[in-house]
Amino acid sequence: MSRRLWWVMAVLCGLVVLVPRAMAQQPPETHPSSEHRDIVMSWDRSAMPGDIELWAPRTVLGYELLGTLDYGRLYLTCRSSSDSAQGKCPVNDTLENATSIKSVIPLRFTERRSGMTEDLDVVAELRRGEATTACSLDYWDSLIRLIWSSSFTPCFGKPVGTAVSMELQGKQLERLVAGNWTAQLALSLHTPSHLNIATYTFDLALAVTDKNAVSIYFPLFDQVTPHVGLNLQYDPIAQTIGGRTQLDMCLYDGLGSQSAYLGVTVRDSGAQPPGPSGYSVWHVDGGSDATQRVDYTVTLDHNGSSLPMRNGVEQLLHGIDTARLRLVLLPGMTQPVFCVPTPLTLETPRVPVSTKRPGYYSGDLKVELRVPTVTP
Repeated sequence: MSRRLWWVMAVLCGLVVLVPRAMAQQPPETHPSSEHRDIVMSWDRSAMPGDIELWAPRTVLGYELLGTLDYGRLYLTCRSSSDSAQGKCPVNDTLENATSIKSVIPLRFTERRSGMTEDLDVVAELRRGEATTACSLDYWDSLIRLIWSSSFTPCFGKPVGTAVSMELQGKQLERLVAGNWTAQLALSLHTPSHLNIATYTFDLALAVTDKNAVSIYFPLFDQVTPHVGLNLQYDPIAQTIGGRTQLDMCLYDGLGSQSAYLGVTVRDSGAQPPGPSGYSVWHVDGGSDATQRVDYTVTLDHNGSSLPMRNGVEQLLHGIDTARLRLVLLPGMTQPVFCVPTPLTLETPRVPVSTKRPGYYSGDLKVELRVPTVTP
């Protein structure tokens, strides 16, 4: 091999080794300081977001080249090790030397309208920073550590800095049903001597909708079309028939029961036109005169008020954001949600039994729900 060729190869090999080191940038001197962050997001469950980043990878909490301030042993703690209200994790230095294990912090989210709570896991990791690249190519130890431990691995001396990353993973967000969810995470930064030198708080406000799940739910008929009898009773003294029955119904707006209003329409969808009351059942053997027809009325109960429902006319229900709620598990869903109870009452006024043909009667009733297009 010629000396010239050997020299060229040596230069190329030197570039391969030296370029990564040349690209590494030493972290700037950073002194811990308290910080507050507001994280406000909204989405529909049909298009879930990815991970929510609370601290970007290698966010430097402290770095001091001389190493006199012990920034290479900083650690974080929660305010409680048993209550997830502001994050649940150790409140003291655990001195654990475990590596390659991410820190998990259960954090309680509360839905504003219903008061429902859900604990989601915040995931964090911590790295130690070196004064030189003698043990790493980029000044950072490749081992991740638990954020609540001041442990470190010596490498030509003690580390001189600490960095963290923290996120709320998308898989956890799937556990939030429609509604306005809030949470506050609070972490304290300590030196190895247990001195609290900074506090970090994160206020999260997450508005979740579920527009594809808007439902009219009949609890007694979970996944089938309701079949309801009019509960007609015969009065042998007056020789009349009449009755009253109630159909349990609950409305889910896909917005956490926070709509400005809901529009409900009840229709008689039978093959023949209804009688004067607006709703009718007809004798199953056919016929079109009044003796073959039994008329009834429909009322809807909303927040304790009975609202007469006219056939095919939309009734607007206001005060949805303050109405009573009911916790249900809707068909096709894996998590319970709150809906607004709006039971229907079907009432048949008493008529002389002699005016109606004996036998079985049937009819069809259709309920429609309209939700505002504007999200609260």
